[in-house]
Amino acid sequence: MLGDKTATATIAVKNIDVARKFYEEVLGLKQADAEEPGVVTYRTGDSEILVYESQYAGTNKATAATWGVGDDLKNIVRDIRSKGVAFEHYDLPDTTREGDIHVSGNTKVAWLKDPDGNILALVNQ
Repeated sequence: MLGDKTATATIAVKNIDVARKFYEEVLGLKQADAEEPGVVTYRTGDSEILVYESQYAGTNKATAATWGVGDDLKNIVRDIRSKGVAFEHYDLPDTTREGDIHVSGNTKVAWLKDPDGNILALVNQ
């Protein structure tokens, strides 16, 4: 039924203008469609992210969106950090940390938050 359909990550934010600055200037995303009041859709790879204003922004305590960045992980983390973004550090079983990157076997992940506290992940896959 949905297996061959495209899904979109949907991220709630308090202020669309603050969110636009973060998603465009820090993460380098480009707007996909004409902006509607309180809503921006971004193209990212072969998918989209819908960012919208909501009173519930930042209440999700789990990862809201994940980017598979492959071997570029270390460079992307460095570039985002250079723009003033702090990365999250978690104590996870069977995981070590190399700077801001968590390593578990062949999997490497870095987590950061947008201005509303939405958790975003970068993974080497």
